[in-house]
Amino acid sequence: MKRWLPTPLMSLALWLLWLMLNQSLALVHVMFGGLLAVAVPLLVAPLRPTPVRVSRPLVAIRLLFYSLVEILRSSFNVCMLILFSKKGLNSKFIRIPLDLRDPHGLAILACIINSTPGTVWVEIIPDSHDLALHVFDLHDTQWWIDMIKSKLEQPLIKIFEQEAP
Repeated sequence: MKRWLPTPLMSLALWLLWLMLNQSLALVHVMFGGLLAVAVPLLVAPLRPTPVRVSRPLVAIRLLFYSLVEILRSSFNVCMLILFSKKGLNSKFIRIPLDLRDPHGLAILACIINSTPGTVWVEIIPDSHDLALHVFDLHDTQWWIDMIKSKLEQPLIKIFEQEAP
């Protein structure tokens, strides 16, 4: 089974996506979607050299909901700043020391940060493993450091770097 379907969830998602995009349950669409669902994961398998190990799915769900709320809150705040701010913005770069080392966790952290309006992941500074972050309107550097370390980085460490109890 693992030989033909290395990532069964991805295969299922591709098959369902194909059927939804075609808006038809005709036999040709079901069969071609199945072919894509088997072929695409087999073709991209060499591009994923390290397997993903999620040890705490409940922490991942909590992180997802926190991230969605934070994205909505930031969207509102940035909108209000752009539309109604009479004073100048205080755009700055800050450095946040990271303890997270897992590449999958770092990729998800980058996705969350870049999806949140008002922040942009710039780079990880190689010598210190610090995150360079651009903040649209910075008022408190320490708040940003504490928020990213406690609300985003710690759950990702629990999800990707710690074994489940």
